[in-house]
Amino acid sequence: MTKVNCPTCQKAVEWAPENVHRPFCCKKCQLIDLGEWATESHSIPVKLGRQSDLHIDPEDIEDLLMQTPDNFFKE
Repeated sequence: MTKVNCPTCQKAVEWAPENVHRPFCCKKCQLIDLGEWATESHSIPVKLGRQSDLHIDPEDIEDLLMQTPDNFFKE
């Protein structure tokens, strides 16, 4: 089985369907990483175009969230 390091704590983790938190070792590490993205400690560099490219319509976000499985935000 393939093993990867947890991006948060670096613990070795099996990359298997049974590991619902992969690539993280646990829910705690998954939430720590999410918090770092939310506070913009992590980011993906992008080449900015026009200022209008930055606008996100809140209704688009709601539509995307409605498409996620019911258990997406649950443990």
